[in-house]
Amino acid sequence: MTETVSTDQGRFNLPTKNLPAPQVRDLPEPPSQTWRIVGPGMVGAGVGLASGEFILWPYISSQVGLVFLWGAVVGVCIQWFLNMEIERYTLATGETALTGFNRYGKHWGLFFAIMTYFANLWPGWATSSASMLTYLFGAGNPRWIAIGILVSIGAILTLAPVVYVMLERLIFVKIAAVLLLVVLALIFAIRGRTYSALGDAVTGPQFPVETLGFALMMGAIAYAGAGGGQNLCQSNWIRDKGFGMGVHVPRLTSPVTGEKEADPTANGYTFPPDEANLARWRRWWKFANLEQALTFGAITVVTILFTSMLAHATLFGNDAVENKIGFLKIEGVTLQSLVGSWFGYLFWAIGAFSLFAAAAGIVDYTSRLAADMVKARYLRDSTLTESKLYFFLVWGLVAFGIIVLLAGLDQPLVLLVISACTAGTMMFVYSGLLWWMNSRALPKQIRISRLRTGVLAFAFLAFGFLAVFTIIDQIKKL
Repeated sequence: MTETVSTDQGRFNLPTKNLPAPQVRDLPEPPSQTWRIVGPGMVGAGVGLASGEFILWPYISSQVGLVFLWGAVVGVCIQWFLNMEIERYTLATGETALTGFNRYGKHWGLFFAIMTYFANLWPGWATSSASMLTYLFGAGNPRWIAIGILVSIGAILTLAPVVYVMLERLIFVKIAAVLLLVVLALIFAIRGRTYSALGDAVTGPQFPVETLGFALMMGAIAYAGAGGGQNLCQSNWIRDKGFGMGVHVPRLTSPVTGEKEADPTANGYTFPPDEANLARWRRWWKFANLEQALTFGAITVVTILFTSMLAHATLFGNDAVENKIGFLKIEGVTLQSLVGSWFGYLFWAIGAFSLFAAAAGIVDYTSRLAADMVKARYLRDSTLTESKLYFFLVWGLVAFGIIVLLAGLDQPLVLLVISACTAGTMMFVYSGLLWWMNSRALPKQIRISRLRTGVLAFAFLAFGFLAVFTIIDQIKKL
């Protein structure tokens, strides 16, 4: 069955076989001071500024220079288009993209939730932050520090009255700290040879697969910015911020300290696509695109660029650099000798805090996606609220990470392959689903355009190609 809302100008076509029909309401007016609702793009950028920006891309720059930075720009641009198609559906319906996928297939949401957990089960984000703290203080056991970080993250996420508000504030502080590091690096650390290398990267870009391998390159492109399940969480974050029809949906609150949440099972909403609603839609769509471009896009590109330049200035040509977190210790020590002890310590401190904040965001979006999907699809009539589901999922992820750390387990090769391929594989699949949904479910006036269809088609083919060749490349090494 399909729920249809029609006028002379178009209609919504939301399948109702798997989920009940949406309610019909007018699209709300955008606030007169739109700066007050800027934030989801910055949260997306801030959570995404994790191992990719502090570890993966700097390591690549230490090995091959800056000739592959174009891959980061391509990755961020593709993700901007993906984010906007995810936001398009939520702006128009108040439903998350995962709920929209469930309307077309019963278990698409479960598939993506499981894939997201596969990508984030290994607590590498916490151990990376812990390792940088040991460099900063010159002592400590990274395993026990990482366990403390996991417990702290669990407490922060489940005790905050409104989870999104807490996460947004944490990410704002993180971005300010990273931008401070960028400014100081430009003044004190980045020298002439790095600027020359940047010019060579612009005029002579390369695809250094022989040196880096497909797995590393796929992970770098897929995680340039966000990647995998994090992109899908843009639906949840803009909904909690009150974008478009998301204003009608209750925010995720703590079951311990938050206010009692409203009924989250009302499903989505549609609006009559008359001229008044379409005029409001155009303002919302313009603002959402601009917010993503100036926050997610700009912040991510600038950060990748300058952390890579900083790594090039300190590590390029150093044979001691390996593809391990330990290369950040070498980078900090080199910065101490080039600039002064204070700069090396500042680098480690900002890096540790940045990875901690990213870890909090990763636990949040992994648990948030699953809680929203399970409640909307499988537990609609249950008294178990989405907030309580989120609580259990957060602590489940924390507990699993602690078990892994206490067991002293190393990442097995199979898990390494899964981690490298999961994000790109997810993006390959949901690129196609987003096009299918946004070209059919929405009125013709607000459907995906031909240009954006072309970008999603490119993402679908590119990530599919990279996923297949990465798997083949890893099988050959077994």
